Amino acid sequence: MIATKKIVILLVASFSTLCSTTLFAGNKDRTGQAGAYELLVNPFSRSSGWGSVNFSTVKGIEATRLNVAGLAETEKTELVFSKNVWLQLQGANMGVNDLGFSQKLGKSGGVLGINIMSMTFGEVPITTTAVPDVVNGLATLGTYKPQFFNFSVCYAKKFSDAIQGGVGVTGISEQIPNAKAQGATIDAGIQYHGSSSPKIKYKDIHFGISLRNVGTALQYRGDGLSALATIQNSKYAQNLEMRSATFELPSQLNIGGSYDYKFPDEMKRISISGAFISNAFTKDLLGLGAEFSYKEQFLLHLGYRYEPGSFKKDAIRTNVYTGLSAGFTFELPVKKDGPTLGIDYSYRTTNPFHGTHSIGVRVTL
Repeated sequence: MIATKKIVILLVASFSTLCSTTLFAGNKDRTGQAGAYELLVNPFSRSSGWGSVNFSTVKGIEATRLNVAGLAETEKTELVFSKNVWLQLQGANMGVNDLGFSQKLGKSGGVLGINIMSMTFGEVPITTTAVPDVVNGLATLGTYKPQFFNFSVCYAKKFSDAIQGGVGVTGISEQIPNAKAQGATIDAGIQYHGSSSPKIKYKDIHFGISLRNVGTALQYRGDGLSALATIQNSKYAQNLEMRSATFELPSQLNIGGSYDYKFPDEMKRISISGAFISNAFTKDLLGLGAEFSYKEQFLLHLGYRYEPGSFKKDAIRTNVYTGLSAGFTFELPVKKDGPTLGIDYSYRTTNPFHGTHSIGVRVTL
């Protein structure tokens, strides 16, 4: 027990030292100065249903977007596909698709996870300085489709019955016609699961901390940033390339805790989670979430993320999400002691737009 406490203290101290130089240099005055904000998107239906605040209890492939340490909870094999109708707006056609796979590597080999996420924005009209407008609703020069793509490879391992940790690398690709930005980021996290009483047979106290999106600055490059110009006082033309500004990644520190209460019949459970989310390039957030479970087969989720100052009469919000989210899960065994099939759904409120719907399918072997 003493050794376990020492490991927890050492890990937390290491994270605090790293985060003090990485994240807390940011403040609300830097809002909007970062890019690649798709890294902060949680495409998974189950965890987004209770506000994406379950950093201490998230498990399986969903952990790759919140706290990679939870990946270690994969029992054998897990496959998840989720689809999001993103920030509903008539004609916008924005969506987020995600495919995740995790596999346990033997009894003590840890867990490997692979996650692929893409964002779609529909067709965008092509305009130029010569043709800057869309005529009668028609794109006279045609359309193009921006492509945002993330690819993550993660590894997590249990160090003891109570402590587990993980690390992940994510490749980033943002592309428009003749210009693109590419880079990579590193995530890391730890989780602690323990009991408040030796008489309790299930683990009811959880603690988690994760550091996300630490990487190098990105910059758009490509022929789309060049233009043909005539040299002054001459009749010669030359192709000139304009340099784009670099932009930082939206680094984030997440600290969360959770408590589980299991009813005497051991068929029902209620979990309450709280979280502090420190953003390097926008306001910090506070979150509270709850999950009700019946036989671990039917689950209800509810969450709220609070942006400081948002309740004031003259508040200026920096987040399109108004904080409230909810969802449910059905997860049933295909056969006794065999694979399970799960259906997840969540809804997140926004202002403006008309919210985000997310639905996911989960297969656990």
